[in-house]
Amino acid sequence: MSAPASRPLLFLDVDGTLIPFGTPRAAQPGRPHGHTQGAVLPADAHPLLHKVDPGHGRRLKALPCDLVWATTWMIDANDVLAPLLGLPTLPVVDWPDSDEVGVLHWKTRGLVEWAQGRPFVWVDDEISHADRQWVSTHHHSPALLHRVDPRRGLTEHDFTVIESWLSRAR
Repeated sequence: MSAPASRPLLFLDVDGTLIPFGTPRAAQPGRPHGHTQGAVLPADAHPLLHKVDPGHGRRLKALPCDLVWATTWMIDANDVLAPLLGLPTLPVVDWPDSDEVGVLHWKTRGLVEWAQGRPFVWVDDEISHADRQWVSTHHHSPALLHRVDPRRGLTEHDFTVIESWLSRAR
């Protein structure tokens, strides 16, 4: 019997994706956006954490893929964001030091290398056409590079696109 195929990966950015830069309608300072249990954030917490929608954690966990932090937050994403979202500790992409300058996003090569040929979704607010072209040339499995509007962060539409792609990628 052959080994089961690996599940797709979902590389998840934080700033502009889980933490929108715009002003959410129901945001209350000191409380995560949409949080129903009344937890107050510490005074020294990241000033935009109140914009995190805890409902995203449930949606992300339900996706048929393996979640991976792909953010400059690094391990802090597990310490700060995972509890707010109700997520378990996730793997974290370790970014190499790079002085590379160009049209390609500094994460692109590292994500393709980290995926090691597995299908993946990359959810970020800084994805460009150059990144999509490079991935289509250098990654020989299916990949969805999904750009999120940084003013709004992840939306219902974004989840629909990701869910649809993952259902076809299996």
